[in-house]
Amino acid sequence: MTTCILLGAPVQEGTGRLGCDMGPSAFRAAGLAGALSELGHVVVDRGNLVPTRQPDVRHSNAAIKSLPEIVAWTELLAATIYEASAEGMPITLGGDHSLAAGTLSGLSRRAADLERPLFVLWLDAHPDLHTLDSTESGNLHGVPMAYATGQPGFEGIFPPLSAPLDMARICMMGIRSVDPAERARLAAGDVTVHDMRAIDEHGVAVLLRGFLERVAAADGLLHVSLDVDFLDPDIAPGVGTTVPGGATFREAHLVMEMLHDSGLVTSLDLVELNPFLDERGRTARLMVDLVASLMGRRVLDRPTRSH
Repeated sequence: MTTCILLGAPVQEGTGRLGCDMGPSAFRAAGLAGALSELGHVVVDRGNLVPTRQPDVRHSNAAIKSLPEIVAWTELLAATIYEASAEGMPITLGGDHSLAAGTLSGLSRRAADLERPLFVLWLDAHPDLHTLDSTESGNLHGVPMAYATGQPGFEGIFPPLSAPLDMARICMMGIRSVDPAERARLAAGDVTVHDMRAIDEHGVAVLLRGFLERVAAADGLLHVSLDVDFLDPDIAPGVGTTVPGGATFREAHLVMEMLHDSGLVTSLDLVELNPFLDERGRTARLMVDLVASLMGRRVLDRPTRSH
């Protein structure tokens, strides 16, 4: 039994289109709390977070949008996730992926307090490794991994990192859209990247098993950041950054079931759900089903739906 702490983060300023702020409500309407409770977990829903102040920050890159808002969210989430991680398993309901700047930095701080390494499984079509200098779109949902790993250019703008994330402890799966600046950072770092070609050639089980063995051997904490666009848009249309060729229904559930079997996951982000682009809640329900698999629902227990 796990105490699951639900934290709504209705941030949409990190993406170029409206709608992600409705994500937390959609996850709740799709039955997330009930699914977790049915599996025997304690669910504490803390409602939605709201930043109370925006810092006066600027950057020379004129393309950047909503910098004060994203910095405010990062400060709030880092503090909130740090506290929640001492009480149970924080599950952050996004909101766009810019929220990971806060969740990753807060969890890194907690891991440092516990003197245990933090590992991250990044399930996403994009590595989100742009810096404030390299982003051309200016959409800050593309920078959280660069910030959390201590890449240069965030100093004096984003909150100082007490414990930068070690790139060698990151595994990215489902990657299939990488900009040149991000590609250079991946090449220079130690991130494990399993793009869709690797998944096609080897299968998700072999690739994920190797990473989970590393986490277990290091007695690590494991954070999972699940972006809707990890999934193929044919099964998960409710996202603003659709990239064809994503994970299938079966691949995604296998990943979640393997994560449950490992017993290693200590925190979770659910990001980039845009209900405005969804089809009658289809993507929200799929995401809830995936969380249920992560938290213990077996294939044989999955309910049949009539359409």
